[in-house]
Amino acid sequence: MKKIMPESMEATPSVSSSLDLQAVRSRIRELEELQRSLAEDEAYSTDSLGSEKLLKECALHLESRLQQVLSECSNVDSFLGIDDLDLSLDAYVEHMKEELVAVEAESSQISNEIEVLKRTNIEGSNKLEVNLELLDVSLDRFTSQDPEKETFNFCSMNGEDQMNVIVDRERNAFEVLELDSHIEKNKRILKSLQEVDEIFKSLDVVEQVEDTIGGLKVIGVADNFIRLSLRTHIPNLEDFSSLQRLEGMIEPSELNHELLIEVLEGTMELKNAEIFPGDVHLHDIINASKSVSNSLEWFVKKVQDRIVLCTLRRFVVKSANKSSHSFDYIDQDETIVCCMIGGIDAFIKVSQGWPLADSPLKLVSLKSSDHYTKGASLSLVCKVEKMANSLDARIRQNLSSFADAVEKILKEQMHLELEADGGL
Repeated sequence: MKKIMPESMEATPSVSSSLDLQAVRSRIRELEELQRSLAEDEAYSTDSLGSEKLLKECALHLESRLQQVLSECSNVDSFLGIDDLDLSLDAYVEHMKEELVAVEAESSQISNEIEVLKRTNIEGSNKLEVNLELLDVSLDRFTSQDPEKETFNFCSMNGEDQMNVIVDRERNAFEVLELDSHIEKNKRILKSLQEVDEIFKSLDVVEQVEDTIGGLKVIGVADNFIRLSLRTHIPNLEDFSSLQRLEGMIEPSELNHELLIEVLEGTMELKNAEIFPGDVHLHDIINASKSVSNSLEWFVKKVQDRIVLCTLRRFVVKSANKSSHSFDYIDQDETIVCCMIGGIDAFIKVSQGWPLADSPLKLVSLKSSDHYTKGASLSLVCKVEKMANSLDARIRQNLSSFADAVEKILKEQMHLELEADGGL
């Protein structure tokens, strides 16, 4: 390697005043080819020629040592007796053992030196390969940053200065690659830390919500959304009101909902909410919570109160449907629609807390349910509303009783109106 590289550099034409990028790239390719050929030659010589030469040297060395021993033994035979010969042979055997140990030690030392040289050669070759790649990268970066500068102006530089410029650029390119590697590593670390931070924030939200609000479980936290599993106890209506009877109705003791709450970023203040199944209207509760910045605990408590009231109201309406009237509860308006005689619908407004509280119902309107049928006159509607809302409070507290009374008043007023029209 050390002998070939200078020859290659000497064979390289001297750099003129303007060195083209393409020429530099060509030199890089030549060095790469040279490095590859040296690696192949080295592998071949190490695997075949080196092994064969080593075997021949060992054989010649062994043969020369045997000839020397035989020669010495023959000389000894000429002037020693038989007894002396035996002693001499023992001495030579010991001597040969010592020689063998020495040869083995020398062989081991040579083998170690060969391994050191091989490692040094491999490291040098790898370093050369890396340096060539870095030089190639630096040229690519230079070209991409300023495509118009396709040539290096080396007019005022000698050969050593020109090589220093290339080495500096190579070093800069290597530093850029190292910085890129550090940046990518820091990005991965930052992402991991952000994920851990999100986990801790989620756990903190779960702890805050479950500690402050009873009867629920946090089942998910993502971004600014909290998903709750809400379990609401439904009380026995007859324990609260002696006027309401749910004939033949089996009331569930509790209902389960999922509540998806959106909070303002970085806070626990309510922004929006949805409930699943969507059998409860939340719009007014959400607005009330945002208007006075009530806590999530207040909001969830109001939602549970609404679930209880809506469930009991539907039970009462379903039970009342077994009478002579047909009822339907509209949660958004907190209104019960009752179908009466003559295709007229009575709209009954439920009071706050009904039916848990024995508060009276109120007739708010009478409308024709059929667009092709003439509805009640305005004067008739006003009379019926006034008379119905003046009934005894106990009658107006029970849905079936109030509907019967309203229908009775409606019949009477319609009959009087017909008589008045007939008299005219």
